Amino acid sequence: MIIKIEDIKVKKRVRKDLGDIDSLKESIRLYGLLNPITINADHELVAGERRLEACKALGMERINAVVLDANVDKIKQLEIELEENNQRKEFSDEELLEGYERLERLRNPPLILRILKAIARFFLAIIEGIRKLFNKK
Repeated sequence: MIIKIEDIKVKKRVRKDLGDIDSLKESIRLYGLLNPITINADHELVAGERRLEACKALGMERINAVVLDANVDKIKQLEIELEENNQRKEFSDEELLEGYERLERLRNPPLILRILKAIARFFLAIIEGIRKLFNKK
């Protein structure tokens, strides 16, 4: 659900230090908010304070949020906040290196693959031109 940021209330949080949110802001600016924040039925923040603050800093007025059912009690809400922040697992150095190597290969494919793709685009453009020619008649 899309919620006005100004309607979200941030009450006492477990996390005291949000850390540097500049990289998160850049990620949201480039790719959008990939994971919604979580709020309760009273629009109180349950999980996602760093995302919320990054969106505020970007000047966003609305944010995607999961709204918990009204029957989710304060105990369950605190469990959700703790769980979300505790269950993150950073990539290992090896996993991160492999991911960036894959990204580099996708961004810069071998020369033969680039040539084959260029040939395919050329023939697809010819086919599209022929389709347009026949559709006009």
